[in-house]
Amino acid sequence: MFIDTHTHLYAEEFISDIDEVIKKAINAGVEKFFLPNIDASSIDVMHALCNKYPVQCFPMMGLHPCSVKENYLEELATAYNLLKTKKYLAVGEIGIDLYWDKTFYTQQADVFTQQINWALEFDLPIVIHCRSAFDKIYEILTGFKKLPKGIFHCFSGNEEQANKIIEATNFKLGIGGVLTFKNSGLDKAIANIDLKHLVLETDSPYLAPIPYRGKRNESSYIRIIAAKLAEVKNCSISDVGNITTANAKEVFGWD
Repeated sequence: MFIDTHTHLYAEEFISDIDEVIKKAINAGVEKFFLPNIDASSIDVMHALCNKYPVQCFPMMGLHPCSVKENYLEELATAYNLLKTKKYLAVGEIGIDLYWDKTFYTQQADVFTQQINWALEFDLPIVIHCRSAFDKIYEILTGFKKLPKGIFHCFSGNEEQANKIIEATNFKLGIGGVLTFKNSGLDKAIANIDLKHLVLETDSPYLAPIPYRGKRNESSYIRIIAAKLAEVKNCSISDVGNITTANAKEVFGWD
């Protein structure tokens, strides 16, 4: 059994064939799909997919850093009210992204901090988006006396950063298709990181693994990522599946 701990299956890229995509993933041994929210525009379609596949698809609620714009207070209010009234797997995805635009850097940091507090309030884990912002995210996380459980989604840092996250927060690292990229360096970064600290994800429809790089990513490709991780860790693919699934259960706390 595999779990895709981070996938946007509700995205428009899947409108025409979502049933086939989910069936294909299940046939590949991927039995659960955890869906992070982006902003108000993604809420209804995410809920609809989870309602259609209640045994397989589970929603998160949060405001993505790239959606922190002029209306961020309104966006936060929407997300918070839903967290109060509906059941979610996590607060996510949240974080800081300074790759494309630094205009709302201060607001991103404030929104990230506020959503960590939500996770503590509602006893939920967090799923972190970090791009070109490791030091600031680390500073914010280590400023908390207590943290929720969490996942550093799409980890793409070095071994030193991986160890800093694990030692300071005990968060899991989300490993996806980037692991298969020839010059990503992610294989070297996690070579000495115990499997107990890792979970699998696709971030589909983005970041498809080799040999599908540049094309639409799908949850069934978890097996490709798992096979590469088994190669890096010199273990069996079944070990990768069993351990990463147990890790996901530890974070998200379902039976």
